[in-house]
Amino acid sequence: MAGLYEKPSETYAKKRPRYPKEYAKKRPRYPKEWFSMLAGLTAGHHRAWDAGCGSGQAAISMAEHYESVVATDVSEGQLRNAIAHPRVRYAHTPEHLTEDELVAMVGGEGSLDLIVVATSIHWFDIPLFYAVANRALKKPGGLLAVWGYNYEIHPFEEALHGQLYGALRPYQDPRARLAMERYRALPFPFEPVGVGAEGAPADVDIEVEMTLEDLAGFVMTASVVTTAREKGAGEEMEAVVRDVMKRVEEEWGDAPTVPKKLAFKAFMLAGRPKC
Repeated sequence: MAGLYEKPSETYAKKRPRYPKEYAKKRPRYPKEWFSMLAGLTAGHHRAWDAGCGSGQAAISMAEHYESVVATDVSEGQLRNAIAHPRVRYAHTPEHLTEDELVAMVGGEGSLDLIVVATSIHWFDIPLFYAVANRALKKPGGLLAVWGYNYEIHPFEEALHGQLYGALRPYQDPRARLAMERYRALPFPFEPVGVGAEGAPADVDIEVEMTLEDLAGFVMTASVVTTAREKGAGEEMEAVVRDVMKRVEEEWGDAPTVPKKLAFKAFMLAGRPKC
């Protein structure tokens, strides 16, 4: 068995830039209200798992509601730079972990009140992950929540999701298209709890303040840009990004160094194991 991530796991690890601190700095912050809402849907608040935790952004927010959080990732670089918190334990999930090993790593059978996958389930071995989730979640009362976002960033959706993603789509890893298509094609065999359902994720916004430089940094650290470089399309990609960011700058309105309120048009699914 290949482990939590679809093999080769090194492919996923390379989708994030060489400098994890820079990657984390350019990601939007998840709203605290999301975690309060999810905590209100779980029967207990003892143990939670942040799967594919990256820099630990979701994990530390989960720790505000749960006694302990295990946060796992395939990237050792991300884990070395993850945000420390007294109730969060970070753990590496290398290749070749079996289903039994993964269940044991996160706490054992029926041990988890909440599992969160923030913007990374499309890189997973999804059937294996769901098998682990079904075994590790408490029954009843346990909850799985997954979410993501893409280039649909208001008010620049047409330039970023339309023009930029349209040009780079041929270079994109097919798995990442699940996120670009808002997880509508993501299998989600869990009982709905009022936060989306299989084929129909809930629309949720992430409101942020960004400068033009911040937005450019987000674009340049996205997996589709990294993949385009790896496939030898670096010059073409750079030209497309320049054209798009010039268009965004013209639409910005204020001085580029003045932060503007943007909205990432995110999407979420949450559900319980089926009996």
